[in-house]
Amino acid sequence: MNGLVLRSAIVAGLGGLLFGFDTAVISGTTEDLERVYDIGGFMLGFTVATALIGTIVGALAASRPADRYGRRKVLFLIGILYFVGALGSGLATDLWVFMLFRFLGGIGVGVASVVAPIYTAEIAPPRYRGRLVGLVQFNIVLGILLAYLSNFIIENTLSQDIAWRWMFMVMAFPAVLFFLLLFTVPETPRWLFSVGRRDEAVSVVNRTTGSPEDARFEIGEIEEALAKLHGAKRVPFFVGQNRRVILLAFAIAAFNQLSGINAILYYAPDIFRMAGAGDNAASLQSVVVGLVNLVATMAALTVIDRIGRRRLMFVGSIGYLVSLGALAIVFFAFDGEFSGFSSVLVLAGLVVFIASHAFGQGSVIWVFISEIFPNRIRARGQSLGSLTHWVFAAAVSWTFPGIASALGGGTAFALFFVCMVGQLLWVIFVMPETKGVPLEEMEKNLGIELSEEDIAGAGSGPRGH
Repeated sequence: MNGLVLRSAIVAGLGGLLFGFDTAVISGTTEDLERVYDIGGFMLGFTVATALIGTIVGALAASRPADRYGRRKVLFLIGILYFVGALGSGLATDLWVFMLFRFLGGIGVGVASVVAPIYTAEIAPPRYRGRLVGLVQFNIVLGILLAYLSNFIIENTLSQDIAWRWMFMVMAFPAVLFFLLLFTVPETPRWLFSVGRRDEAVSVVNRTTGSPEDARFEIGEIEEALAKLHGAKRVPFFVGQNRRVILLAFAIAAFNQLSGINAILYYAPDIFRMAGAGDNAASLQSVVVGLVNLVATMAALTVIDRIGRRRLMFVGSIGYLVSLGALAIVFFAFDGEFSGFSSVLVLAGLVVFIASHAFGQGSVIWVFISEIFPNRIRARGQSLGSLTHWVFAAAVSWTFPGIASALGGGTAFALFFVCMVGQLLWVIFVMPETKGVPLEEMEKNLGIELSEEDIAGAGSGPRGH
């Protein structure tokens, strides 16, 4: 594999590491937030969901600057947002100020979920694309594990009054590293071609391909795709022709969160405490969950370009049903009378759940969404998928504490189980396979290739949606 391609993918993936860290770090602070800001129940859920509201805004706003200013410049912005959000959240002394900085960090997460996979997909060769885009997901779960581990170490090192603040502020260090490393990677050739900077684009292609023949082939593919859109200012997005890929992106993103994954990641220590574990044991069990997440993701990335996206999703869906069904039964059976044994059962159920998510949905979602949209609407398509993901994440994470306290953990896990029955049916009957297909050929395979009439209409009509 070309060294510059690998380095570029790793650097973009570090945006995913910060994404994962920011997502999970709050799990170690929920008790302190309740104590310091005198909140609980749905208000705690809303405080946790503040970052997720930011991710919605970030995902919604990311596509236009990514198309206008380039993928790399937007990645620089993400590094700044992570840095400001980390320091501000840790230093805040007022609840609303705290939520403001969590919101800013969330914007960074939302933008990263759109731009990091696009950047990697556009710079990676087809035969390695699944693994390289998957590096974003690998870094997300590595970030989650590091957040759990960091929380555990800080909790057992610093006093309670300041420990939770450092849990947030420690993320400023990798944010600075990410920002500095971006200076060592190029802009994507597809974006450079799209804005008329051909010489720069050709230079990048020559540096990121293995031979002159590979470079000529990739340049030809990109220029042929762009030639079809000659004269079209901005093709429309929400049109019948794009209905299939829009629905595919919406479905995989919605199912991702309807599994309950973000609620479980955010409230893992609280779930263990509900099941009878002590505070220290709950934090340590969260580290175990994060470690399993990382190992299962690594396993998936080694096979995603061999066995494909659909098979991973199928295996993950079965694992979801087994683990969520078992967790619902455990919570219904013990019904508030938990013990150390029940805590072990819950840990086992969550380990299977996390492994199933990491091997299936977690490894596939960002790869799949970055692949199915054609070049002309890729940024907007990735934005739609990310927006859907974060809207559902906010809704589920906000309501989970209230549902679990009012109706019990068993009901919450049973609801997730029902949703995953729907995902299994979608994978079996609807989801297409995308492994190994060049990005310029994907639209033909999915039946969304533009006709000359479509292109003429895009060039003469309004600028689209």
